Amino acid sequence: MNEWVSFLLGSGAMMGVFALAWAFAHRVNNFSCVDAIWAFGVGMLGLFWLGFGDGFGVKQIGAGVILGFWSLRLGWHLQRRIRRIHPEEDARYVALREVWSGREASAFFWFFEAQAVSVILLALPFWCIAVDQDRSWSGWESIGLSVALLGVVGEGIADWQMSRFKARGVGSSAVCAEGLWRYSRHPNYFFEAVIWVGFYIYACGSEWGWTTLHAPVMIIFLLLKVTGIPPTEVAAVRRKGQAYRVYQQTTSAFIPWPPKQLISSNIVANEHDPY
Repeated sequence: MNEWVSFLLGSGAMMGVFALAWAFAHRVNNFSCVDAIWAFGVGMLGLFWLGFGDGFGVKQIGAGVILGFWSLRLGWHLQRRIRRIHPEEDARYVALREVWSGREASAFFWFFEAQAVSVILLALPFWCIAVDQDRSWSGWESIGLSVALLGVVGEGIADWQMSRFKARGVGSSAVCAEGLWRYSRHPNYFFEAVIWVGFYIYACGSEWGWTTLHAPVMIIFLLLKVTGIPPTEVAAVRRKGQAYRVYQQTTSAFIPWPPKQLISSNIVANEHDPY
């Protein structure tokens, strides 16, 4: 399949997927599903491009494996979280309803389509890998794969530690200060950023991969300034009060770092809100 045909087909299909997701979310009156659709969507689009590129080498296979594993793990984790809190809606989307009061349906439609555009932009490193005529493996792929694997493992451990903590029935006012969460208030976000840096390094082994620097930059910006840390922190302070304020004062927000002081064992678990 011609590379530009595959690009247009994949992009158009993704816009359609998010339109259908919006229709479903509108029908059930809960827009939280967009998080899981986003994670699955990046994987679906990247794998589509890799599968229909001109030729298929070890470089494309490696990219497909790491992308597919990341997408399935994160998408499955997010959909489990969404199902667990259903029919409640994520606090971020409740806040958006208030902002878009009176025009929620149309505003959320364009919000979902904006997510589709973000999926297309973020999957571009894998399009560059798919269309690269050089199928050989290089140091770029080795380093990128190692970094991405580190991120996937770290994010998986962070999510598992938070899920295990919540399974104890500690209550919504508890703050998790154990495991990776002792060193970062958002280790899941940190390792998500590491994953995308790894994806970019991997793509640099392809002719035009270096042009996709926007992908890790977008992810890091969203995590630090938009849909990641800011709304999660606001919601956590609202639910947990002084316990979370202490956690903020002693624990790094993003990069894992030794805490300024040990947190009392009765201050336990930050609400994990993956993006």
